[in-house]
Amino acid sequence: MANSTFDLTGKAALVTGGNGGIGLGMAEEMAKSGADICIWGQNEQKNKTAAEKLKSYGRQVIAFKCDVSDEKQVEDNFARTVETLGKVDACFANAGIGRAGTAFHKMDISEWRRIFGINMEGVFFTFRAAVRHMMEKGDGGSLVVTSSLSAKYGMPSGEHYAATKAGVVALVRGLAVEYARHGIRANAILPGWIETDMTASLFAMEKFEKNVMPRIPQRRWGVPADFGPIAVYFASDASAYHSGDAVVIDGGYSCF
Repeated sequence: MANSTFDLTGKAALVTGGNGGIGLGMAEEMAKSGADICIWGQNEQKNKTAAEKLKSYGRQVIAFKCDVSDEKQVEDNFARTVETLGKVDACFANAGIGRAGTAFHKMDISEWRRIFGINMEGVFFTFRAAVRHMMEKGDGGSLVVTSSLSAKYGMPSGEHYAATKAGVVALVRGLAVEYARHGIRANAILPGWIETDMTASLFAMEKFEKNVMPRIPQRRWGVPADFGPIAVYFASDASAYHSGDAVVIDGGYSCF
């Protein structure tokens, strides 16, 4: 590669929710940069399609069906990932589900727990497995979680979603401190308004676009490819001294 600082040759990365959206954008750029990739997702056809795309970059690519809210599935699939790739140097806990739009006073506990099961406990299960592995292999690694601007700003009818996204920011800060002595760093990425399958119905609303787009200085929605470079950076040795951070990528939305 022209710039060896971001050459990921010899590294292996796991991306949960890597079969589409931001996760696939991350996985694709890391594969281009030389990393072997494992993606987890619940939709087997999407997993297969994403894996075929990633293999075109000449790297080893595997995809496993995994519900990250299921502790056993996470443990089993992490073991399979290590068995196949040999190791995991960078673990991206990106799998998540969105809010249902239910008013807080009408929200029932099943909806609350459904969001927490994927967005919070799923990250716990994934990172716990990754930390154990990284400590065992002895040369550290990188933990990265996909959070949200809702971790910082009020989200009506989405308090459960926002709570999980704020929670994972606190989680990575704790991990950054606790496991620094093992060479493990932990960071969060906070996306703004990004075009994915999850946001398609929202972005299709004329009123939403009219209200939100003028507040984005770059005057466009983000796309999954916008998260490829930050993934490469956090997976590479260039970020060796960067830990405990929450990086906002929103086209300037939150500062305008």
